[in-house]
Amino acid sequence: MGHTTASLVELGREYLYPNYRQPPLVIARGQGSVLWDTDGKRYLDFCAGIAVSSLGHAHPRLVRAISEQAARVLHTSNYFFNEPNVLLAQKLCGLTGMDRAFFCNSGTEAMEASLKLVRRHFYARGEKDRYRVIAFHNSFHGRTLGALAATGQDKYRDGFGPLTGVTHVPYGDLEATRRALGADVAAIVLELVQGEGGVLPAPPGFLRELRALSDANGILLVLDEIQTGVGRLGTFLACQEDGVVPDVVALAKGLGGGVPIGAMVCRAALADALPPGSHGSTFGGNPLASAAALAVLETIESEKLMPRARELGGTLGRGLATLASRHAKVAELARGRGLLQVLVLREEVDARAVLGALQNRGLLLTLAGGRALRFSPPLVVEQAEIDEALAIVDGVLAEFSR
Repeated sequence: MGHTTASLVELGREYLYPNYRQPPLVIARGQGSVLWDTDGKRYLDFCAGIAVSSLGHAHPRLVRAISEQAARVLHTSNYFFNEPNVLLAQKLCGLTGMDRAFFCNSGTEAMEASLKLVRRHFYARGEKDRYRVIAFHNSFHGRTLGALAATGQDKYRDGFGPLTGVTHVPYGDLEATRRALGADVAAIVLELVQGEGGVLPAPPGFLRELRALSDANGILLVLDEIQTGVGRLGTFLACQEDGVVPDVVALAKGLGGGVPIGAMVCRAALADALPPGSHGSTFGGNPLASAAALAVLETIESEKLMPRARELGGTLGRGLATLASRHAKVAELARGRGLLQVLVLREEVDARAVLGALQNRGLLLTLAGGRALRFSPPLVVEQAEIDEALAIVDGVLAEFSR
């Protein structure tokens, strides 16, 4: 089309709404865990679209599924069944241990559906005053008003109030959670690893304690597995490693491998909470997104990407811990689970400057929690690519140490 990188950046800065902070970089194509910009420069993609591109870029099975479905039918609406969506619902319920699946377009929408389900469930039982949700400080659940109300970070909430119906307590604090209970509480909502909060795993046993607390008080346990689900931590859901079955789970990101799709899955006991007309989504569960998600799930299983995520995530985590020790002037610690890891920089270090230096050397990462370099590569990442990424980080941290 004759556009240069500079002209595309100029157009973007003139016409796109300026709520993001993109560097002057335009992505042109990708293959596996690698991206190239419009100038032909190669980058290791260790952000994967914020943990979205689970199969990397241009995976032949996903490309084929999208292409073949596009040639059949793209959209019909939820007035009718469509084959890919029905098969996806069956597959997703089998993988999660849930009984019903509702499809939408994003993680925020999946959380919104989950919160509406919780309220409507108790309303239908005649408990109209039971609507309050307990959530956690430092959490992130999305940007629509309902999901934002559950989000426990002021920087996302400021200016959008009043946001009511949610009580936030310290993450991992069972006693604070217990104190927040009351006759009006409908659910506890949490991430098992707080992603945007800095990739903070829940304390051992915390989820089991919350399950017991929920059961004892007749309330629902809702898990936000938008960033941790679909195999990223080594099991399909992060909660499966803890042996805990929630009542509701919100999924998105890696589910479509880059095609927008979200899902709320729940237990059979909640199947009547949202009767016809009470909630919906025009594009939710459309044939294209469903075919893509089905291909992603089948590929994750056939290529054994979940145990691979656990193994390579361990390698990545150990490598980052070594770098934190080697460059203690600039790095504080490493933490994470599976292929969701961070290297936390010291408070006095300019995290965005480090991020820019890594990009200049050909490694794409994101920041979480302000000063944590987040590593969320595709599940198809190779060991050699992890080694290359660690070497780049090593070199950049050495520069900042000096």
